[in-house]
Amino acid sequence: MTNRNLSKHIGKVAVGSGVIGASIYLLMINVTLAHIEAVSGHVPFDMRPFGYGSIEAATLLEALGVEGRGYYLSHQIALDTLYPAMLALTLIATICWLGQRLPNRKPIRFGIAFSVGSALFDYVENLGIAAMIWSWPEISVPLVYATSSATILKSALTTLAVLLTLLVGFNRIRRSEADVRP
Repeated sequence: MTNRNLSKHIGKVAVGSGVIGASIYLLMINVTLAHIEAVSGHVPFDMRPFGYGSIEAATLLEALGVEGRGYYLSHQIALDTLYPAMLALTLIATICWLGQRLPNRKPIRFGIAFSVGSALFDYVENLGIAAMIWSWPEISVPLVYATSSATILKSALTTLAVLLTLLVGFNRIRRSEADVRP
């Protein structure tokens, strides 16, 4: 495969996974997470980038009721098993696509690492939320702490990965403009 064909392929992966990821995200935000918040009157675990404590977790789980907890597992967690991989793939493909000709590879390597880390912590968060729901009405403070920590790390790594993707894109545009100038 030539470099030009590889570039086109990476670009298609970036766009395709981005469309799928954005569709899943919009579905979660507008349907599943909105439903969880409407049923419980509380912000879902997934939407608390600064974490939560055991009292907040217990309050949300209690307010959800049996049907709401079941919905969280069957709808939100189900969708959120696809989303982290799509987001990571989108970010990685975009970083690689835009960063092909950049001499400094560090932002690309960090962006990839942050993207993978974000997905991994999102999956840890999902497992923790599922474990909290399954063990309800028992509430394990260490489990809540671990799940909340995963939420915080997921949020931070996602932010860093997106910022690095934007930085690589900005550098690509800047280098392209410099190449065009006489």
